[in-house]
Amino acid sequence: MEIKSNNIGGYENIDTYDQEKIDTLASYYKNILNEIGENADREGLKDSPVRIAKSIQYLTQGYDINPHELLKKAMFKEDYKQMVIVKDIEIFSLCEHHMLPFIGKAHVAYIPDGHIVGLSKIPRVVDAYARRLQVQERLTTQIKNCIQETLNPIGVAVVIEAHHLCMMMRGVQKQNSVSTTSDFTGAFLNESKTRSEFISLLGSNLR
Repeated sequence: MEIKSNNIGGYENIDTYDQEKIDTLASYYKNILNEIGENADREGLKDSPVRIAKSIQYLTQGYDINPHELLKKAMFKEDYKQMVIVKDIEIFSLCEHHMLPFIGKAHVAYIPDGHIVGLSKIPRVVDAYARRLQVQERLTTQIKNCIQETLNPIGVAVVIEAHHLCMMMRGVQKQNSVSTTSDFTGAFLNESKTRSEFISLLGSNLR
């Protein structure tokens, strides 16, 4: 097991790699490079199979993370029943159809019912699901379900806006299209006033 630690802007980012998986993946990527007409042994590419293997392991590390446990470790009893919003959470994920990135932002809200959660855990839950092969619709619902099932709040709202490189680089090749998905539970689903307040706050200049 290789552990690499990088300190970026005061934040320590730790990457953990399974060397056996890296070796296996690297051999596959070397074959792929040769199959597309490249020479995987030339100077510019000789180390690329290992780099790509480490990259894909990092980009799919969400399979090794339990998002429900992330929330449980930072739950606190609190008598607060107003909306909590964490918006503009950056998302980087891989589309499961072509394994090309989709990039965007998630906006997550919940109304507590006896418990709140550390705010940093919500982006971590988003990352845990985003760092898997995904479709945007499933990602939206997984985030919603995790928060609802773990915190049991009065309601949860999740909206994701993303650019998909599979639409930009290939296929229809539309550069400016944005895909928006949403999913709701409880008060956000049943009360139009609550949902309207959430949508209004997303469109405001609050940062």
